[in-house]
Amino acid sequence: MQPDRRRWIVSTFVILVAAAVASADVRLPAVIGSNMVLQQGKPATIWGWAEPGEKINVSVSWLDMKWAVAADDQGNWSFQMAVPKVGGPYTMTLAGKNVVELKNVLVGEVWVCSGQSNMQMSVRSSNDADREIAAADYPNIRLFSVKRTVAAEPQKDCEGQWSACTAETIPDFSAVAYFFGRYLHKELNIPIGLIHTSWGGTPAEAWTSDEYMKSDADFEPILKRHNDAVAAYPEAMRQYKEKLAQWQQDVEKAKAEGKNPPNRPGEPYGPGNPHNPSGLYNAMIAPLVPFSIQGAIWYQGESNAGRAYQYRKLFPAMIRSWRDSWGQGEFPFLFVQLANFMAVKDQPGDSAWAELREAQTMTLAMKNTGMAVIIDIGEANDIHPKNKQDVGARLALWALANTYGRGVVHSGPLYKSHRVDGNKVILSFDHVGGGLLAKDGEPLKGFAVAGPDKKFVWAEAKIEGETVVVGSDQVAEPVAVRYAWADNPVCNFYNKEMLPASPFRTDEWPGVTAGGK
Repeated sequence: MQPDRRRWIVSTFVILVAAAVASADVRLPAVIGSNMVLQQGKPATIWGWAEPGEKINVSVSWLDMKWAVAADDQGNWSFQMAVPKVGGPYTMTLAGKNVVELKNVLVGEVWVCSGQSNMQMSVRSSNDADREIAAADYPNIRLFSVKRTVAAEPQKDCEGQWSACTAETIPDFSAVAYFFGRYLHKELNIPIGLIHTSWGGTPAEAWTSDEYMKSDADFEPILKRHNDAVAAYPEAMRQYKEKLAQWQQDVEKAKAEGKNPPNRPGEPYGPGNPHNPSGLYNAMIAPLVPFSIQGAIWYQGESNAGRAYQYRKLFPAMIRSWRDSWGQGEFPFLFVQLANFMAVKDQPGDSAWAELREAQTMTLAMKNTGMAVIIDIGEANDIHPKNKQDVGARLALWALANTYGRGVVHSGPLYKSHRVDGNKVILSFDHVGGGLLAKDGEPLKGFAVAGPDKKFVWAEAKIEGETVVVGSDQVAEPVAVRYAWADNPVCNFYNKEMLPASPFRTDEWPGVTAGGK
């Protein structure tokens, strides 16, 4: 036998043996590992892979017993177990043909934290970053970040690992998630696990399961756009490569002539794009199921603002897809309403961002949802406001009140009803807290009123008890009122707990996104 041939056979044999050994190893998904937090009060599902038929012996430090589970003919195995009371650290050992030991495991509260760039925005990019990072010494807050990737089908695993919250691990972690978790940790004095899975600039359809994307005819345009783009992708990619080659030549020419280089051509949309419907659900949500959680927080909507009317259905569908996947019932789902952003307008008018905020507010009709209003902490010139501390705190108030039964005021005023009295409109609200007020003692700002002609003008508004009375000398027969209905409204309506009122309107007239698909 020739030496090269012998070496090839030996090398191949070694590779095959190594692969066989690897395939026989007991293996866990990334979300189950050392330093993790298990959800208190719910059975913990532990799952993984091994050689088909392999028996895995399990022991945990909080029980004086052992048990075994066998892998099925596909090598999958799973079991559920009761978890101990809040605390730790605990250990768990799984022994088959290899031994996996999980150390420093805590029991507490686990929250999934997802969305687009304002959820992705890191602690190092938020307000007072240096001080916040230096103070991030919370060994009982545990962090897990899912690697950003896209998949065409639901995946069984992802990349990531649990770590304790320290000044070394917190800088690149989600600021909203951290400030939310820190608030809960301080109030509840129990371990908190935060699973961060987000991707900047992505739309809600990317985070929604394929089953739910196909469940409503209103979502068909999304799927058609995607399918058409994928079909055209090979030709679009060919043209892109030609443009890229020309661009490279133009860059060299510009450098030689001392001119500014041209902009690089954009890659065409195609498979693997983070905007793919269900692509992020498949790669960054499905692998987390069925890890037991308490709930989820969500900060997204900017990428769907141009299709706000569609979001009225799309966002609830996304929430239902998550809840159905986890099979843990209608778990708490708390979300952030869009902040104020862009130029301030002198006159009342239509706004896609206002319509997206309205779609978010409508989602509160779903059981066990909550909305943090941040219409007062945005930045006109930055879609990523740096004040993530208040965002996290306002989300945490909803959790404290509705999930943990604390008697705290957790929302600013939410529009409830109205009635017309002559040339005035009297507005009533839920969540008045200790009372209604105009911030800084100034007159109420941000209210507009319209008559049958549907032309809005700025209105005078006055707090009377738990109502607001709105009117204008220019509108003799008012039929509709809007508050903070703009991209970046000037508004100052709060309750005495200094939680801002949500933007709203009393009319249902078609807006600028009414036809958006």
